[in-house]
Formats: sequence, C-alpha cells, structure tokens
Amino acid sequence: MMQIMRFFTNPHKPMILALSRPDPKKNVTTLLKAFGECRQLRDLANLTLILGNRDDIEEMSNSSSVVLTTVLKLIDKYDLYGQVAYPKHHKQSEVPEIYRLAAKTKGVFINPALVEPFGLTLIEAAAYGLPVVATKNGGPVDIIKALNNGLLVDPHDQKGIADALLKLLADKNLWFERRKNGLKNIHRFSWPEHCRNYLSHVEHCRNRHPNTHLRIIPSIEEPMSDSLRGVEDLSLKVSVDGDFKINGELDSATRQKKLIETLTHIASSNGSSSVSYHPGRRQGLFVIAADCYDGNGDCTERLPAVVKNVMKSTSSGSGRIGFVLLTGLSLQEIIEKLTLYQVNLEEIDALVCNSGSEIYYPWKDLEADLEYEAHIEYRWPGENVRSIVMRLARGEGGAEDDIVEYTGLFSSRCYSYTVKPGAKTRKIDDLRQRMRMRGFRCNIVYTHATSRLNVVPLHASRAQALRYLSVRWGIDLSKMVVFVGEKGDTDYDYLLVGLHKTVILRGLVEYGSEQLLRNEESFKREDIIPTDSPNISFLEEGYEALNISATLMTLGIK
Repeated sequence: MMQIMRFFTNPHKPMILALSRPDPKKNVTTLLKAFGECRQLRDLANLTLILGNRDDIEEMSNSSSVVLTTVLKLIDKYDLYGQVAYPKHHKQSEVPEIYRLAAKTKGVFINPALVEPFGLTLIEAAAYGLPVVATKNGGPVDIIKALNNGLLVDPHDQKGIADALLKLLADKNLWFERRKNGLKNIHRFSWPEHCRNYLSHVEHCRNRHPNTHLRIIPSIEEPMSDSLRGVEDLSLKVSVDGDFKINGELDSATRQKKLIETLTHIASSNGSSSVSYHPGRRQGLFVIAADCYDGNGDCTERLPAVVKNVMKSTSSGSGRIGFVLLTGLSLQEIIEKLTLYQVNLEEIDALVCNSGSEIYYPWKDLEADLEYEAHIEYRWPGENVRSIVMRLARGEGGAEDDIVEYTGLFSSRCYSYTVKPGAKTRKIDDLRQRMRMRGFRCNIVYTHATSRLNVVPLHASRAQALRYLSVRWGIDLSKMVVFVGEKGDTDYDYLLVGLHKTVILRGLVEYGSEQLLRNEESFKREDIIPTDSPNISFLEEGYEALNISATLMTLGIK
C-alpha cells in the first residue's frame, strides 16, 4: 500500500476512498471540488482516488483522458498535494487491501456517481467495515436501506457531499454504528440469501395464481410448409393450462394446431421457396469450429473436408439437425474456400465469421444478422482503438512492421492485422490488460496460426455467437455438438466449456495460436476445462463420416 501512502503528508488521517473507472458519469470531479473547497474536510481527512490503471493519459480514450486531466488540474487549483492520492496502477488482488486500509484509518467510502444502476463497490466496502456515502440516484438507495451503513447525497450538491463526509468522519459514534450495521447486514447480499428471497417470491406468486402454469407443447412431428420458414415466433408453442376454450369448443392445444394449419394454408398460396427448412425448426445443431491452417496461416483443404464429413455423419431425418460454421476467417475467405471444394452453402444454417463478430445466413442469401451487430455494439470503441493496437501488440524490441493493418479485411466490427512471421508480439493476457488501462475493452484473438490478429467488440466471440443463436432459434445448448481440433485460435478454450457436447478431432489441426494466449504465471487450460468431462469426446484417428458417427454414439447422439 506504499503506492497510496507515499502521496500523503500525514498518512494517519482518515481516508476518503473513491474507486471507479475514470468516466464522467462517475462524477469524481465533483467529489474533488467538494473536498478542495471544504477546509474543515481537508484538515480532517485524506482523499484516495483509485481510477483504473494508466501509463500515459494521452493514450487513453477521450472521455477517460478528459476526466484524469481535470482531476490533475483540480488538485493543482486547490493545492491538494500531500492530501490526495491518485496512483497510476493497482492490481485487482490489491483491492481488498485498499478497502482494509481505508477502514483501518476509520475512513469512509464514497460513490458520487450521477446515476449508479447497482453499486457493487458499496457492498464490497460494507463487507470490509467501511461506512459509505453514496448517490441518491439508483441502486445505492436500496443498498443503504438494507444495510443502514451510510448516507445518501445529491451528486450535484458539492456542499451536501462535503457535509455527509464530515458527519461520518467527525462523529466517531456514528462511524462505529454504521460500520457495525454494515457488517451485521451484509449477509443480505449473499447468494444463499438471494436464493431464499427469490424462492420466497416464486412461492408467493404460486399461491396467488395456483391454477395458472406455463407449459411447452411439443412440436408437431411433420415439418412446416416451406413458406413458413420466416416464422420465428416461439410463442406459438406456449399455452396456459386451464379450462378456457374459444366459444366453448377449442382447448389451447387444438387452438395452436388450428392456427398453424391456417397459417400454412395462407402462406402456401404465395408459392414455395427453394429452401426446404428453417433453423427455428431444428432439434439440434452440429457446429464446426476447426479452422485448419498451414505454417503460413493459409486455410487448408482439411476445413471443407471436415465440414462435408460432419454433414454426412448425421443419420437424423431431413431438417432435424442444422449446421453452423464458426471461423476466424472473413466471409469472403470462407466462401472462397468452401466453394472451391464444392461445399453446398445452402446446407449451412449460419456462418459466424471474423472471430465471432459477424453472422451471415446462407438460407437468406448470406444476409447479415443486424440484430447481432447491435447486440455486440456495447462499448465498442471503433476507430479510437484502430491505430493503438499495432503499437501495444508489439513486444519489446519489436520492429515497426511486425504488425500492420490488413485493411482489405477491415469491417465495422472487426479490425484485422497481419503479424509478420517471427514477430515479437505480446500475448493476449498482456495486450488485453494494456488496452484496458487505456479504457479500451475489446475481445482480442490471434488466428491463422498466429499470422493474424483480430480485434472485435467485447461481447463478440465464437462462443457468444453460439449462445446468441441458441436463444434466437430456441435450440438448447445441450442439443448442440461442437467439433474442434486439438488446438486452435486463442479463443479455443471457450469452445470447450459449457452445456454443449464437444468432439475433439485429434490430428486435424496442425497449427494453432494458443502459444500467444497467456503468460507463464497465468492459469492453465486444465484449470478451467475438466479432462474427464462427460460432454467431451475424442476422435482418435481420422475424421471420416463413419468415424464421426461412431464418436457421436458415445455421446448418446444418434
């Protein structure tokens, strides 16, 4: 904790602690003004601002840079040197110790955000015996009501903020009372307590509506008409139990059957389509996520070969099993490769390209999923991150041309960079941390046997795209089988865990990128992936259709 204490002229004074990212919404500048303009508060306490990690303020995102520059200017304006700590770095593992330090000095935690949706830091502070001052806008209202361990303030009222801090710091009896309340009531935010409350509410609802329950009516066996391929509304399958009937004649199950027959009759009069299925009617999905590259990072013929064999391996009836391809390749690259080896694109339900940043539907003339694009848009820095990646990704002593933009493959949700053979590059763990220190939260993937780096939105990945399709099409993850090699891109590990089944095709993938995933001191793959998982099966030799079918049998899939 020397990183904090070295800032203070008198480190024995109580500490006012604020911990957040340098975001204007966190309202740190108003807190600093309140502290700077209240002589009594400055004489009584020190102020500690933990505002993320940084190397160079000028390299951070615009909003973070503005906040930190303003903080430094206010410290200078009010001459707060020796009274305010603003360390450049801290580790996540050090956060508990920072809370303990503030509590040891009989300090106070403050969250002055303009609006705080929940307020997790308030709960953390309470767990370490710190009384709190918090914004009256949002979640803190409920938290302080439950814990009774602090005071609420108007985040726009500088004097109100200063008065609340003074009240808790100057009155030691009040400080001890709020500390005691927080420690006594913190169990209300534990998982066991949350589960008890949830089940209590469920029981209350059941008692109020004892005769109303939702159930799922099984899908009718015969496939829908071709013309109904655009119907994705799962509400057709949901009904309410009870004796209610239309005109006293039709119960809910019959009503659903009649509705489907009517829709089928109406739609069929508009002609038929060349596509004889719809993904929403699938009972399961076979997902191929086994990009195969040579030593130069070029996709080999093994990928289209395994796609063909997986398609041949299913013995289910027509339309029961769908096929999805997850790849680090761009749409143009994967279409060229599949077309070259005569893979019928119309048999594939979805192409997830560029490391999970784009989804295309061949059965809709390769239409892009705009809803997915909107879904992954959250906190995507876009052009702001484009140029900084090349500099941050270069390792120490790396050359300027070790990593360069692959502009031909740039898209709105994926920035691609070419990595020169033998280049000195940073591993994913290190690169992600350096980007987060500058306010950029992205998903970073080495692909093409370490010869390419894809930077995509935080919520974009091959694994997340699979979950998205599961929800969109109403297909449970447990009904999916993911086919992978023994190695792959740096997002490979995330494809092995989850509710889905996994088939690992040994010997299929020769070159991967996992050596650039994590540092030596980081956790290992075996720490997160159970080697004896019943959901994982190995195909020891060959990847012909018969071999794949036999392996699927071991997983209970016919």
